[in-house]
Amino acid sequence: MFKKSVYLSVLLPTIAMATVGDVPPPVSIQDYAEYSIPDAIRVPAGNNAILTVHAKGDQIYQCVLNNDEYSWQLQAPDARLYDEQGRIVGNHYSGPVWEYKEGSRVVGRVVKKIDKTPESAISWLLVEIIGHKGKGLFSDVSFINRINTHGGLPPLSGCDANHLGGEKRVAYTADYIFYSR
Repeated sequence: MFKKSVYLSVLLPTIAMATVGDVPPPVSIQDYAEYSIPDAIRVPAGNNAILTVHAKGDQIYQCVLNNDEYSWQLQAPDARLYDEQGRIVGNHYSGPVWEYKEGSRVVGRVVKKIDKTPESAISWLLVEIIGHKGKGLFSDVSFINRINTHGGLPPLSGCDANHLGGEKRVAYTADYIFYSR
């Protein structure tokens, strides 16, 4: 127990200081599952962490008009998923879909979210899997957590009548933990 606590007290601040341009390796599955997930987005009992990846990419926003107000609306993520050695092992894109390198993929829906740092990063999430495709590592995934987010917030300006329908990509990083029953 002491070893994991020391490990996390040294490693988590390092990850928190990483810039959006960095691709730090994800912390081990066990450390996240046991110590870093807030109760509000913890997966239901009976689910076990099977994979942790680090994502680096963009959140894509579109300028829309709703009730006579212009705003940036999230359209889709576009990110690569990296393993602990920094190798690309998958993709995350519109759906939302997570696809592993051997072709298995899952579609999810957000069940709960919390804003850990709303002034600088997108929400942490609990995602329930609502669809599977292909055989492979993601075939039995039941839930996903998105944690340790950096960036990805909608632009603060530039959405007006002259930019209606325009898109902006905003860099983000996060860690995703995949669970199965």
